[in-house]
Amino acid sequence: MRPRPLRYPFLIALLLTAGLAVASPRPVALADLYPVPEQTKSAVVINKVLERYHYRKLSLDPAFAQAVLANYLDALDPSKSFFLARDVRRFEDGGRRLDERLRRGELDTAFDVFRLYRMRVDDRVDYALRLLQGDFDFTRDEHYDLEPAEDAWAEDGAALDERWRKRVKNDFLVLRLADRDDADIRERLRKRYEGLARRIEQFDRDDVFQAFMNAYTLALEPHTSYMSPSTSENFDISMKLSLEGIGAVLRADNEYTVVQSTVPGGPARESGQVHTGDQIVGVGQGLDGPFEDVVGWRLEDVVEKIRGPKGSVVRLQLLSKGAGVSARAREVALVRNEIKLEDQAAKSYVIDDLEATPGVRVGVIEIPAFYRDFQAEGEGRRDFRSTTRDVRALIDDLVMQGVSGLLIDLRTNGGGSLAEATALTGLFIDTGPVVQVKDAFGRVEVESDPESGVLYTGPLAVLVDRDSASASEIFAAAIQDYGRGWVIGEPTFGKGTVQTLIDLNRYVPGEQTDLGRLRLTMAEFFRISGGSTQLRGVEPDIRFPTADTVIDHGERALDNPLPWTRISPADYRYLDMADGVETLVRQSQARIADDLGFRMLTERGKLLREMEERTQVSLNEAQRRAEDERLESAFKAHQDRFLRAQGITPVDEDADPIDEDALETQREAISRIQVEEAARILADGILLGRHAQPRAAMTN
Repeated sequence: MRPRPLRYPFLIALLLTAGLAVASPRPVALADLYPVPEQTKSAVVINKVLERYHYRKLSLDPAFAQAVLANYLDALDPSKSFFLARDVRRFEDGGRRLDERLRRGELDTAFDVFRLYRMRVDDRVDYALRLLQGDFDFTRDEHYDLEPAEDAWAEDGAALDERWRKRVKNDFLVLRLADRDDADIRERLRKRYEGLARRIEQFDRDDVFQAFMNAYTLALEPHTSYMSPSTSENFDISMKLSLEGIGAVLRADNEYTVVQSTVPGGPARESGQVHTGDQIVGVGQGLDGPFEDVVGWRLEDVVEKIRGPKGSVVRLQLLSKGAGVSARAREVALVRNEIKLEDQAAKSYVIDDLEATPGVRVGVIEIPAFYRDFQAEGEGRRDFRSTTRDVRALIDDLVMQGVSGLLIDLRTNGGGSLAEATALTGLFIDTGPVVQVKDAFGRVEVESDPESGVLYTGPLAVLVDRDSASASEIFAAAIQDYGRGWVIGEPTFGKGTVQTLIDLNRYVPGEQTDLGRLRLTMAEFFRISGGSTQLRGVEPDIRFPTADTVIDHGERALDNPLPWTRISPADYRYLDMADGVETLVRQSQARIADDLGFRMLTERGKLLREMEERTQVSLNEAQRRAEDERLESAFKAHQDRFLRAQGITPVDEDADPIDEDALETQREAISRIQVEEAARILADGILLGRHAQPRAAMTN
């Protein structure tokens, strides 16, 4: 199945935190779903703020207004399961002067659309429940479209009935393939469909306004979003409690809640069983509480189920990214816990058994995030923790151990403190610029290495992957632009924009009603060589073949991202310490061609890509089972072959009970495939003789 773009960006849960008590929402009467004057005022203020301060200049014309309407319809009905083509044509006809109404803050269109949507949901759910009372023929040769074409709205009720017949049949088949009996399946799906209608009935006017305004901001770019007063309140509570929970960032994607990322040091990341792209299909409380099917739930409701007090257990049913709609969900138990800064801290180890390069020892420093203990710093404590301080100590220790070069591992590092990315770069260069920041008014500021002197002068490489983002990209780009070291791995995420949180009330002096907040994109990062890290990310000097199996990922997978562009280069001196790339690429490719680990990663990537690119699935049970078994068997065969070659007995992750120590050994072996090849590449570079001997020295 192809990856879908981010839906409802304003509903991302920064961290699934503990301790929030939310009253059970009640159905909202249709008569209450009309805009109020405060929302009109908010819309007018949002217009003015976007026009003046957004990095991409807003042009509120008819084309932009039509894009807003299209985003809104897609946010409400991404699977095209509720609206008819004539509904959409009516909305478009009625929205021909939508730009003028938006400029005045008139919101009738948004609420008209939502009221019809709610009625359509009730109608479709009634139909789905009637279908559940009948039987399905799973021997017929027919298919279900996973993602309808952009303009594939059903022309009439009969066409929509047929779409829902196949949808319900597919939902039924998914659970049947997971070995559920028919009675249980009917009960689960009944609750799922009734829950969908119930949750839509709980949308109040703030929810509708927020959804529409985020369709508006999405027409500019994907990182600007509006938060209603109630969402802002939950955001504040979440930030205060942000060091407790399971440590996962979630987003809504069609009817699924998807793991966008996990937080270093959090229970989700530490378990090794929760990964980017996983779909959460069920949530259970405690060690033996029943699972609730959460497919089709609002993101806030899923988050509410996962939240809970520190030390308590929550169990998740997860489908792996690209596993296909008929895959069996795996169960993961997590203990909600405090996310401690030391759990996110940089760590190091030495690789000294590299074949073909005897005597070469590579020190590896893993940096899971760019962190800085701002609270301790604000309290005046001189020993506050930070990435740069921790890495400085690790480098001193590794040099004392006699390493021949350093490999900085930034895989899955989603960023963090810009100041830390800048300061960390300063450990490897003397003085000079690190990154340029251009604001909405065209002003460019240069962030430079804050200290003169170089801590480490020896051979250096940086390992990145598709999930290395933001501050990670700034550091890797600076090392590459200076020619200070080689960047190895996959093209990075491509997050090159800067956001700030704006209280809308500051623009309406004396306003007593809370107007909400705007998360605003107001600047963009540029490399010192002039190109942006936006969209394209950082292209490695030595690229791993796993990159070729990835379809659109990161910023490139989002709706309407800002384009890549460039400005004038900063004034800096190229160090000429990382040449010989062509030789390193040839040597690495020769090794990888015979490497079982990379063969496994590459084949696994191809299988995932095949599954993600599927646009339809068979509704014939025998065909569906055969296809799933083919993919699962191929996936497992490549992994088992690699593990056995490493002397590791493969672990069945579905076993009960499971050997956690053996499973961790298996995961570690797979994680080390890329880092060990990166270490070999660095060792090759050392033998080229391009670097001075490693040195660590304290700087002023």
